[in-house]
Amino acid sequence: MKNRIQLLALFLIVSGGLSAALTAQSDEGWRDLFNGKDLNGWEKRNGSAAYKVQDGVIVGVTETQTPNTFLCTKEIFSNFILELEMWGDAAINSGIQFRSNSLPEYKNGRVHGYQAEADPSQRAYSGGIYDEGRRGWLYPLSLNPEARTAYKLGQWNKYRIEAVGNELRVWINGVNTANVVDDMTASGFIGLQVHGIGNDEEKAGREIRWRNIRIKTDNLEADRWPMAPHAMELNYVPNSLTPYEISKGWRMLWDGKTTEGWRSARAEDFPEKGWEIEDGVLTVLESDGGESTNGGDIITEDKFSSFELMLEFKITAGANSGIKYFVDPELNKGLGSSIGLEYQILDDQEHPDAKKGVKGNRTLASLYDLIPAGNLSVPGRNKPFRGVGEWNQARLIVKGNHIEHWLNGFKVLEYERNTPMYRALVAYSKYKDWPDFGELPQGHILLQDHGNRVSFRSIKIREF
Repeated sequence: MKNRIQLLALFLIVSGGLSAALTAQSDEGWRDLFNGKDLNGWEKRNGSAAYKVQDGVIVGVTETQTPNTFLCTKEIFSNFILELEMWGDAAINSGIQFRSNSLPEYKNGRVHGYQAEADPSQRAYSGGIYDEGRRGWLYPLSLNPEARTAYKLGQWNKYRIEAVGNELRVWINGVNTANVVDDMTASGFIGLQVHGIGNDEEKAGREIRWRNIRIKTDNLEADRWPMAPHAMELNYVPNSLTPYEISKGWRMLWDGKTTEGWRSARAEDFPEKGWEIEDGVLTVLESDGGESTNGGDIITEDKFSSFELMLEFKITAGANSGIKYFVDPELNKGLGSSIGLEYQILDDQEHPDAKKGVKGNRTLASLYDLIPAGNLSVPGRNKPFRGVGEWNQARLIVKGNHIEHWLNGFKVLEYERNTPMYRALVAYSKYKDWPDFGELPQGHILLQDHGNRVSFRSIKIREF
């Protein structure tokens, strides 16, 4: 019996469903942020929704015609562990801000910063990390589907947020929901959100409640909880690898400083013009908008077969580029780009190519001229593009013939190559005249010069 109990405790810890062995921690070093009587030490920002104290609980009440409202600590925090309980109406989105700010120089004081999501909708992304007022989703639960059941409707839910150095981690009811590494904001206030409801009168007067709010700011390492195996870590620090990533087999595909590991698709050396490296960013420069008419495409020196690739890209207005894979630079010695499957990079609003092809199969994140990108993680929602001039994250998962395109943490398409369906798509595409297009067992990875300024960074890969 003793061995069975020990095994059960070990299972609960490893699986992320933390047992009493972890939750029964010392109270030493913790202090309350809410006195249970009034809102002393807190202030309202951004909107006009009401907050009150009732029976030892902070209650936020939704209101029409006001933006998101936040009840924020007057005190600023940097490194901490925060715990609180939250109860939310089943129809109302909410969240807990941390390391957040309201700076006059940023969008007229709009509250911005990290948010541990409270999402009672069918999407069930509670516990994900959202960057309020800035980048949007940093860690949607499309990356951690096992955690989507952690939040329980109609009951109190216990949140735990660890912000230590660049590491941001969230748990709900003992389940590890999100793990992010990011260096954008080192300190800020903590805030309780009443989400805006627009003019929806049916959602007016709904309540969100918080209680047992406490924080620890010193001697944190001893009280930190381990990440769960099911909860991947996502790293936003440019051109870096975390110990977690290294343990999973990731390596940098570009070192952030030199041209090492890359060459021209048409020569053995890196292009002498058309590309620049500055401040950890690799940029294809603006030219005439033509395909490989300036510096030309660049490819990896290595070839890859089954792999996961992640990188960040930033486009300028009207820009066109792409990430190609299974590239054979010997296939096309004429004009234009080298031949390979392409993760399209495009300004869908301004570049005319977005309206060509079939049903949007030349738009951002699509398998160019073959399969249009959508939002497979949350059907019915738009692709999660952060915008022109912002860093967006592309992710490619290639396991043999199974391939997935991801954009900013959301799956946007998947397909099986070397199948009758795939070959039928090729037969009706611009690639129909290339024998066995996209069916190579291995190939180079390519960054495309399409004559527009597009930047890349944090290019990393792991092989399966």
